[in-house]
Amino acid sequence: MAKFGKKYQDAAKLIEDKLYDASEAVELVKKTATAKFDETIEAAIRLGVDPKYADQQVRGALVLPHGTGKTKKVLVFAKGDKVNEAEAAGADYVGSDEFVTKIQGGWYDFDVTVATPDMMGVVGRLGKILGPRGLMPNPKLGTVTMDLTKAIGEIKAGKIEYRTDKAGNIHVPIGKASFDSAKLLENFQILIDTLIKVKPAAAKGQYMKSVTLSATMGPGVHVNPSLKATKAE
Repeated sequence: MAKFGKKYQDAAKLIEDKLYDASEAVELVKKTATAKFDETIEAAIRLGVDPKYADQQVRGALVLPHGTGKTKKVLVFAKGDKVNEAEAAGADYVGSDEFVTKIQGGWYDFDVTVATPDMMGVVGRLGKILGPRGLMPNPKLGTVTMDLTKAIGEIKAGKIEYRTDKAGNIHVPIGKASFDSAKLLENFQILIDTLIKVKPAAAKGQYMKSVTLSATMGPGVHVNPSLKATKAE
């Protein structure tokens, strides 16, 4: 049986065996973040979908209004004038074949890969490396595009990707423990709104089966899964 440290056990005592409203959960999860570093606050959501069926997979990207508290390093595959555009937009690395060679050699000092459509032939050689790591550019996620300024700007501003795992779970960061509660709550609600909006038509029964918020080193706080979108569709 796993043994937890005193700080974890003390934090766990703050949590009652119940489902909290989102605002209460955010306040509580901030109190459980007692590590010496600025802990990430993560949402874990179990959806009532079966991802083995293509029409029940949930995947996409969204921009958190207050970011994640972490600046992501962006690698862009581009050529010609698009190189200058990517650099001006704040890309950390821009190039072509030279980065294919570096990645094949084991270099992964980046968090997101963006590419213009005409560079996908080059990037495709990295499919078996980038794919399993979730780093392959994807037009559905806005990372295969000619509008590099927009793509890079959104990533730097706090764009996150979400995707169900084999069990139908989604794990995404919604900010840092140092964020004030209002910002964490707004980021969380944007995530919920988005997931409700992209609910697969083939999903039957209860869609959100469980929702949990936790800090990096803290226990989970269970949120009432009967969450509603805040904006009319």
